[in-house]
Amino acid sequence: MTRKIPVSFGELVSLYAVDLSENMWEGVITEAHLKNLSSLRELSIGQLRPNVSVVFNISSDWMPSFKLVYIKIQACQLGPNFPTWLRNQTELKTIVLNYARITDVIPDWFLNMGLELKELDVAYNQLRGKIPNSLCFSSGSNVDLSSNFFEGPLPLWSTNLTTLYLRDNQFSGPIPSNIGTALPSLTDLDISKNKLNGTIPLSIGNLTELTTLVISNNRLSGNIPQFWENIPMLYILDMSNNSLSGTIPDSIGSILFLKFLILSSNNLSGELPSSLRNCTRLNSLDIGDNQFSGKIPVWIGENMPSLLILRLRNNSFTGNIPSEICRLSQLHILDISKNNLFGFIPPCVGNLSGFQTEFTSDDAARYEGGLRLIAKGRIIQYSSSQLYLVNSIDLSSNDLSGEIPSELASLFRLGTLNLSMNHLGGRIPSAFGKLESLETLDLSKNQLSGPIPTTLVSLTFLNHLNLSYNKLSGKIPSGNQFQTLIDPSIYMGNNALCGFPLLVECDSEIPPLPGQNNGDIDDNNDLEKVWFFSFVGLGFFTGFWAICGSLILKKQWRDAYFQFVERVTARICVYLHIKFSRMGLI
Repeated sequence: MTRKIPVSFGELVSLYAVDLSENMWEGVITEAHLKNLSSLRELSIGQLRPNVSVVFNISSDWMPSFKLVYIKIQACQLGPNFPTWLRNQTELKTIVLNYARITDVIPDWFLNMGLELKELDVAYNQLRGKIPNSLCFSSGSNVDLSSNFFEGPLPLWSTNLTTLYLRDNQFSGPIPSNIGTALPSLTDLDISKNKLNGTIPLSIGNLTELTTLVISNNRLSGNIPQFWENIPMLYILDMSNNSLSGTIPDSIGSILFLKFLILSSNNLSGELPSSLRNCTRLNSLDIGDNQFSGKIPVWIGENMPSLLILRLRNNSFTGNIPSEICRLSQLHILDISKNNLFGFIPPCVGNLSGFQTEFTSDDAARYEGGLRLIAKGRIIQYSSSQLYLVNSIDLSSNDLSGEIPSELASLFRLGTLNLSMNHLGGRIPSAFGKLESLETLDLSKNQLSGPIPTTLVSLTFLNHLNLSYNKLSGKIPSGNQFQTLIDPSIYMGNNALCGFPLLVECDSEIPPLPGQNNGDIDDNNDLEKVWFFSFVGLGFFTGFWAICGSLILKKQWRDAYFQFVERVTARICVYLHIKFSRMGLI
């Protein structure tokens, strides 16, 4: 239920703390709501989500009678200007003004107030300009300036900082070489989505309390340093989307609490270090879009039972898909596409019970930068808030052969299945009709044959289908979701297919019996053929030896048989001679 904050609220002169957060407030807040709250020390107003329905309309020259130590205004329209009525709040320790629609610079009067802050959070606004190093912070303080337009070099304020979030801004230049000594107490550092360049400074190895290091989506280059044994508590390491080169250092295997290792979209190469098997608590191993080589290590399946995401796409891995991957029962995303893998798809992949459940939102939220996946025929960037919806298997663009295991049909929560651009043969399993959550099915550019199973019509969530360039035949199924899949390119390159949406009409055919699909008819026909040829062969064998065997064993029967043949042959010759004489042919 939504509520407006009454103006009479401002008459509560003895009020010390106000917490109106996490509700569905609406309306306009003016000076009248706050004018007589002279005892107020803590003010918290916020929404459940960033859907602004509360607007602050306070005069720029108004001076409140209270002295706040704590202010938290979230998902309300406080801007567009930085609130000038805070300029006499000289006792502030906590300032949280996020999702507040402020499109301004941080004013000089605020920087010169001499505040010693415990928390500064102005994330998700449109603040701009440079941030000076003059801000002061108390011990164990937290700063979040994420998702603004701040620029210039990274600020290094105080040795007291424990968390520093500067992601999604326009900070540039190198990461300061002394960051490890200037901010020695850091536990969380997120400077992703900026314009930082240069190499990763060795002083980061001095941040011995660090638990989160996210430096992705910058322009960093050079090798990954060898200092990870000094950061034993790290559990999120994200260096993706940079230009890092070289190999993964062995010392990364010393981070025993590591849960998220994300190194995708760099220029890293070599084989995965065997020391990585020590990271037994990994939830995500994402090294896609690099130049890694060698075989997929079997210890991934043996030593990492908690993996939710395994993403090795677009590398140069060779060999078979190890069956040990089937031990990763909690997997929700398996992407090993665009490698040089060969052999069969292990049928035991159908035992991955993670594809029968959903991500918890907590698991997905840890994936700070989201994830790029191929789904619905295109690259989709899933944010961390969307990732819990994803269940995906992508084995495309390899050299896999053999038949598609029907066991995959047991993964009934699977949303995306991409097996395209391989050498898979045989038929499309009719059991795929059980994949009730499937939205994307891409089996294109293989060597699949036979009809399209009519059971696929039951996939009511299917919105992207690609069966092109195979050897499929027969009539395209109709009904349900197939009525919306009207792009002929879905089926191109299958010369023996007919029916809508192709222009090729099907020949008249005997309709299947009620409750019987094409797969059932084909199976019955195959069984009938087996019995037919079995009886024909048995009859031939019996008749042949009944006659020829008796002639071989009995001389009297053999002599009588050949005498009979001679008499019949002589009579036929005499008859033909007389017949042809009468006709004048002899």
